[in-house]
Amino acid sequence: MVQSLDFFTPIVDDPFTFGQITAANAFSDLYAMGARPVTALNIVAFPVDDMDNSVLRDILRGGLSKITEAGAVLAGGHSIKDDELKYGLSVTGIVHPDKMISNGGAQPGDALVLTKALGTGIVATALKKKIISPEELEVMIKSMVKLNKYAADVVADYTVHAMTDVTGYGLIGHLLEMLDASSMDATIFVDQLPILPGAYKYAEQKVVPGGLLANRKFYKPRITIGSGVSKLDELLVVDPQTSGGLLISIPGKDAGAFVDDLHANGVEEARIIGEISQASAHPRISLQK
Repeated sequence: MVQSLDFFTPIVDDPFTFGQITAANAFSDLYAMGARPVTALNIVAFPVDDMDNSVLRDILRGGLSKITEAGAVLAGGHSIKDDELKYGLSVTGIVHPDKMISNGGAQPGDALVLTKALGTGIVATALKKKIISPEELEVMIKSMVKLNKYAADVVADYTVHAMTDVTGYGLIGHLLEMLDASSMDATIFVDQLPILPGAYKYAEQKVVPGGLLANRKFYKPRITIGSGVSKLDELLVVDPQTSGGLLISIPGKDAGAFVDDLHANGVEEARIIGEISQASAHPRISLQK
């Protein structure tokens, strides 16, 4: 049995969509371990004096839609009165001990596969500033509400050495956790990264979340910047993600077929974005064109 918990304040204006995003995000930790979701509990903080109950109803409906899609059961939950709206899930899943996947175990020659586009932190910041286009918002929401279930279903048919999900620490932060657990270095090819529409544009306009700047400062000493890698590339790889994709370390010989199968299973954004390069006592990431 594996368990996880996640909740946060609204990232989009529509209550139903917010519920969907939050639920998809909460399930990601289970999928990253190879687990099948079984139950979920709602976590709610709601300003009952300032907000209509219909808003809460729509949030819970959105969450339930993703719980049902995941094949899990809503088993209850708890709510409190709060000045700031928050919603999330405590989730439980099961996985056979021999099939548990951790973020350690990456090996030299592995390919790194990312299953969703980067940029949710930047594009969501543009949404808060009300400068986002309807098309950019639509693509971002489509990515965030998508369960990592469909990627995990494909993973089950392959031998993967390590896996994690990409959330608040950005691609770099979660990859470094994998590298630390595996004692490996890695290379990321920035031209191969899937990026949400608008992300580069808003990064260039310095429309970025505070978490991005904090991530950049913290992880910069462990990043080697190759020739031709732009400042914008550096920002995108530390952008904090909400309901981001899975990051998978898989033997290089299997990576092409693996990505093809991901695409066939509806995970259209999946890309080979880098490789595990060598063993290292002090893991680092090299960004290259």
